[in-house]
Amino acid sequence: MARSRRPTPWSRDLGDANPAALGALTRAVRSYHQAAIEPVWNDILACFDRQRARQARILLADGVEGLLRGLSSAMRWRAPVLEVDYPVHHDLHLDGRGLLLIPSFFCWRTGVTLVENDQVPVLVYPIEEQLPEAVPHDHGSALSALLGHTRAAVLETIEDGGRTCDVARRAGISMPSASQHATVLREAGLVLSMREGNTVRHHLTPLGSALLRKNL
Repeated sequence: MARSRRPTPWSRDLGDANPAALGALTRAVRSYHQAAIEPVWNDILACFDRQRARQARILLADGVEGLLRGLSSAMRWRAPVLEVDYPVHHDLHLDGRGLLLIPSFFCWRTGVTLVENDQVPVLVYPIEEQLPEAVPHDHGSALSALLGHTRAAVLETIEDGGRTCDVARRAGISMPSASQHATVLREAGLVLSMREGNTVRHHLTPLGSALLRKNL
């Protein structure tokens, strides 16, 4: 920053790792996180999960080109080039290194590219889904009456796929409880569970999807 503007005394203290300046910055960032991020953090993670699951379905159905066509309104796939709205004109040649795609709520309007030496380039792009309003969700009285409120909530959280810890977080229950409800739903033919390394990922079966759509 000092290369483009005259540093203030406080920014000079930061550059010199002055403990008082670093402490003030730490407290400010922590206070901002508690006020602006922490209250909606679970909603942010849920939106990220939905984005990942949606793109996985597109990738399976339409391949890589289908995925690249639908990433964001700020991007356009014109094979073999992915055009990204960016503040400056910049050409990035992958040269066989691949591309790591990261959706983010903290990236607004345009994408951000990160690349260093021979590492895989990274494209961070905006999640365009809005965070939900903070209103209670009753998960449908008919479905709740059939499955029970908590199990109906678990079925709904699995709609976009997720690990057991994701299901527990979204439904606001413990990991053992989420695992137990997922097991019951799997035995009923409503959920498919697949092991990935040390974790288990859950998805709705066609019967589970049909039951959820019928209830909405």
